[in-house]
Amino acid sequence: MRNFLRIIVGVKFINKESLKKEKQFIIVANHNSHLDVMAIMSSLSFHQLKNTHPIAAGDYFGNSKFKSYITRLFTNAILIRRSKSNGTDNPIDAMNKAIQKGKSLILFPEGSRGEPGKMQEFKKGIGILLQMNPTIPFIPVYMKGMGKVLPKGEKLLVPFNTYVAFGEPIFITSTDISTIIIDVEKEIINLDKKLA
Repeated sequence: MRNFLRIIVGVKFINKESLKKEKQFIIVANHNSHLDVMAIMSSLSFHQLKNTHPIAAGDYFGNSKFKSYITRLFTNAILIRRSKSNGTDNPIDAMNKAIQKGKSLILFPEGSRGEPGKMQEFKKGIGILLQMNPTIPFIPVYMKGMGKVLPKGEKLLVPFNTYVAFGEPIFITSTDISTIIIDVEKEIINLDKKLA
């Protein structure tokens, strides 16, 4: 997949060495395309792949048994509901259980794919999760151009120069959820500025 993304699609990986600095982490990235997960996962080592779970929308990727099976088989994803409703499991609990088992996660705090090059407001789940796990660092990731390679609603790939930039692992310094979210957003935006 890494070679396909690099040679055919034109993805350039920047500072993926930062993934080797911590045994466990939470990758936090902007979200414009279904290719986002594959781009990040192709940067991981084989050992990391076994222990890293993307968080995916259960109402979309789990709306049929076949789709749910394929999603879990190819991406090792944890399927959650995007919103908590009465009588259902809290999505934060599912993510926290994985972290307590020593797993790493890939999160897209915008919640759904947005317009290419435009970051949506982050949901508060990432702030809660990091507040609950202050000893686990987050790794900010900014992806540029993915939304043009496979735009929302399209099924054909369009080769385009794209970038996946990894920041350094960062431990939160605040216990306030709103502050944590702001700090995470800033780190991802800073990666975008470095690519400009």
